[in-house]
Amino acid sequence: MRLRHSLEVARRGADLLDQKLRIPRTRHEELLRAEHTARDHWHERLREAETWLRRGLLLGGEESLDAPERTRPAGLEIVWTSTMGVRHPQTASCTVPEREPEALSPANTALVQAEAAYAEAVPAAAQYAVARTAARVVGAEVLSTRQRVRALQRHWIPRLEQALARVDLALEQSEHEDAVRRRWAARALADDT
Repeated sequence: MRLRHSLEVARRGADLLDQKLRIPRTRHEELLRAEHTARDHWHERLREAETWLRRGLLLGGEESLDAPERTRPAGLEIVWTSTMGVRHPQTASCTVPEREPEALSPANTALVQAEAAYAEAVPAAAQYAVARTAARVVGAEVLSTRQRVRALQRHWIPRLEQALARVDLALEQSEHEDAVRRRWAARALADDT
């Protein structure tokens, strides 16, 4: 009875894990698409910023990048969510600080454009990082769940089925031996009377 119960639990567990796997697998595919889109968007913004930076350097030289004052760092806030118990980032809110009014302007217009393009590239990079991390976290859970399902289906369930078959065979053989003993006893009793 214990083996039958264990086998039933293993089969039910494999079925439930397989059903659980469908939702994160679908979500993982969505996250992979979002990651590719975010990566393409970030690369596009970065190429544009680098193009403007090269133009600015050609016009003003490397010394045009020397900035006497420090700028404030960009701010980043990440919103987290959960898919089937797997916690992963959902979105990123990135704020790039504006240039201080009294701060010196870039040496040429190309560097002004580069600054604006980099200000767009930073939030795009944050979105890409969020999408990539979410895809990896959910993908790892999909892989882990898939491995558990395979372990149940390929190892535990067959082992339990074999053990149950051996026990059933032993019980059948024991019942057969008991039946033969009863017949012998019945004959012996019939012969004695």
